[in-house]
Amino acid sequence: MNAWLPVERLYETEWVMAFHHPRPSYPIHILIVPKRRVRSLLALTEAEMPIVKDVIFAAQHLVETLGLDAGGFRLVVNGGAYQDVMQMHWHLISDDAP
Repeated sequence: MNAWLPVERLYETEWVMAFHHPRPSYPIHILIVPKRRVRSLLALTEAEMPIVKDVIFAAQHLVETLGLDAGGFRLVVNGGAYQDVMQMHWHLISDDAP
């Protein structure tokens, strides 16, 4: 059973979806989450590599759509002691609100 948050999906493919972080730490704080449950970056298998490709495409699309390329952005994945949620995900963050 999948338990997705009721969120507005900003970007979605077969492998990933992106939405605004429910408790943002930055003016722009978007989560890019695999639809397949993967515990961490280190648990990613070769069969799940399309997730990584789709994360990059999602980030490119969102940066262009939100106009973040001029002001700058970061794409972050946490692991080990820095990973609070045991589901691999990326943070697209920017201090520059469009």
